[in-house]
Amino acid sequence: MTTTPLAARPGRAWWRVPPRHVPVLATAALLLVMYAVGVSQYQAFSNIQVVFNVFIDNGFLLVVAVGMTFVILTGGIDLSVGSVVAMTAMVSASLLGDGLHPALVLLIALLLGPTLGFAMGCVIHFFDIQPFIVTLAGMFFARGMCTWISTTSIPITDGFWTTAAQHRIHLGENFVSISVLIALAVLAVGAAVLAYTRLGRNVYAIGGNQQSALLMGLPVGRTKIAVYTISGLCSAIGGILLSFYTLSGAPLIAVGMELDVIAAVVIGGTLLTGGSGYVFGTLLGVLVLSIIQTLITFDGTLNSWWTKIVIGGLLFVFILLQRLVGIRTK
Repeated sequence: MTTTPLAARPGRAWWRVPPRHVPVLATAALLLVMYAVGVSQYQAFSNIQVVFNVFIDNGFLLVVAVGMTFVILTGGIDLSVGSVVAMTAMVSASLLGDGLHPALVLLIALLLGPTLGFAMGCVIHFFDIQPFIVTLAGMFFARGMCTWISTTSIPITDGFWTTAAQHRIHLGENFVSISVLIALAVLAVGAAVLAYTRLGRNVYAIGGNQQSALLMGLPVGRTKIAVYTISGLCSAIGGILLSFYTLSGAPLIAVGMELDVIAAVVIGGTLLTGGSGYVFGTLLGVLVLSIIQTLITFDGTLNSWWTKIVIGGLLFVFILLQRLVGIRTK
């Protein structure tokens, strides 16, 4: 009796893409199409420095999006990230203005985000309150702290900060900033944690089915607290990178950043319900948002609000795509 190999059976093509990879591949295809359009329409778009500039201009966004990926993978949400970024930048600018040593400022700034994230994670777990409500409270708290520190912008003139902000790392005739290297390092660490550690496996398990994770004896509460702490840490790092980028702290900076971050994560293929997604997809999502903005800038005739319109349309498309993929896998 002979059997037909699985790869040769009708309707079971060996090359069929797993459903969970479809959103990420769609994002990658969209990114390539957008870049091809840019190159075909604008000669300067093919300059490699344009690509490097995308990373320079959005390094802080990428770092914050990595932290948000952890949260969304568990089925949660963190609305406080934009305000934490602003608070970190404001605290850094204020302390530097008071003459505090930059190393001590960095330490204090890096502790603010994870401390708030840890507190929100504890409230979410121990009091069983929806993440939306808890992180909304965190958002108002952090934004209020920004205004309490100062109602106006605080310039940064510290030597270390300005040197780090203006230093260029040359790659041939082109260059990147220190912020780009930090952002890529955070991306690599985030990807490794999700792929190769027990915490990463727990994150996916909780997002897939929290009740099953509990029955398997996984540390659901500890993992939830950990992901919000990680998100807070990434927001703090993003705040420092933003202060490098602007060399200032302002109470109204990064307003609405949490929405851009969520959009990047979702467009990058991470399911809003949790359990499926990749940090690499988040990178693609950030690049898509950046390329849209760059294309509109190169065009010169379109209002900057077209960026939001296009991003809104893409969000609708990718949410529908996720839904369709979810239905097919049931």
